[in-house]
Amino acid sequence: MESFSDVQYILTSFLMLFAGALVMWMAAGFAMLEAGLTRTKNGVVILLKNILLYAIASIMFYFIGYNLMYGGDGAFIGDIAFALDGIAYDDHSIMADFFFQVVFVATAASVISGVVAERIKIWSFMIFVTILTAFIYPIQGHWSWGGSTLGGFMEGFSDFAGSSIVHSVGGWAALAGVLLLGARSGKYTKNGAIKPIPGSSLPLATLGTFILWLGWFGFNGGSVLAMGTKDDVDSIAGVFAATNIAASFGAITAAIVTQFLYKKVDLTMVLNGALAGLVAVTAGPDLGMLAASIDGLVAGVLVVFSVSFFDKIQIDDPVGALSVHLVNGIWGTLAVAIWNPEVTFLMQLKGIVAIGLFTFISSFIVWYILKITVGIRVTMEHEEDGVDLHETGLEAYPEFSRNS
Repeated sequence: MESFSDVQYILTSFLMLFAGALVMWMAAGFAMLEAGLTRTKNGVVILLKNILLYAIASIMFYFIGYNLMYGGDGAFIGDIAFALDGIAYDDHSIMADFFFQVVFVATAASVISGVVAERIKIWSFMIFVTILTAFIYPIQGHWSWGGSTLGGFMEGFSDFAGSSIVHSVGGWAALAGVLLLGARSGKYTKNGAIKPIPGSSLPLATLGTFILWLGWFGFNGGSVLAMGTKDDVDSIAGVFAATNIAASFGAITAAIVTQFLYKKVDLTMVLNGALAGLVAVTAGPDLGMLAASIDGLVAGVLVVFSVSFFDKIQIDDPVGALSVHLVNGIWGTLAVAIWNPEVTFLMQLKGIVAIGLFTFISSFIVWYILKITVGIRVTMEHEEDGVDLHETGLEAYPEFSRNS
């Protein structure tokens, strides 16, 4: 007969595996959302980026990243080991833990894909993802989830499932890249006017959002990291419910704000409002339904004004990922200090600054080296024709193209 500790080991490992599978499905959500909010002529490359980045993240985090993040107790970086060497846990499977953690790494990389869409060279993007998932993400993750607190600097920092550690990392890395990459051709006129570039499929983008919403239950619920007792299960259920209510408030708030501002409801903003609520609550989905509701409500407002702000300063983000993941990753992390009396704004701010500076500076250096060596942007001809034709030789909808 299995002992109680064996049952805890089995159930916690199962939680990580099941939740990890839900988060892995978010890769499909990111792909559908990005493909739907961009133009048909770039659809194949977008799908290709999203499947390859997941594969790269899985490989690099296994061989290098996981040890740098969770191996050893160095203040700045974990052990430089090979393929999970020397790591084991008493209360759950090491491979279950690895699988659950690697899908988070892929999520951070997926954020970047949307921001640089429609003009990035595919292999330059893949090189960057390789470095991000092997080194940049795990090093900053070591300072919090890895247990080091950066020599005490980040002592007390709280980020339950990764508003900053995952989502804002993707946002900071994307911001560094897009500053060097520049806007899509024709997005902004010489006199500063903004030219809308509609996406190819709002149904596809909506499907992607629902997939992401579903996957987020694994993202936040699995981060309870235990399922061996009644209290654990109650915690998981509470996190699920809080995650759902935050997304709901984000969506409805974005709908109300766009109706007020533009006299029409903007579906793309509603989709991003739901996602912004999910990002915001990720730092504290264990803090109750009221906290989650306010997290989502504020996120729904922030995302609408943030998208407009980035356009005004001519930072071209085709899918609004900077507004969703960076801006609301910061908001959600700060909001923990409102609801958790054991956490202060200073604790949260120090963590945000440490993660942001390291990720932005290191990412900018990598992007810059790529720009001056192999290049990061496709040619004007390739951009006008569509990246698909020149990078893959395929079309996302060949019959539609032929008929037109």
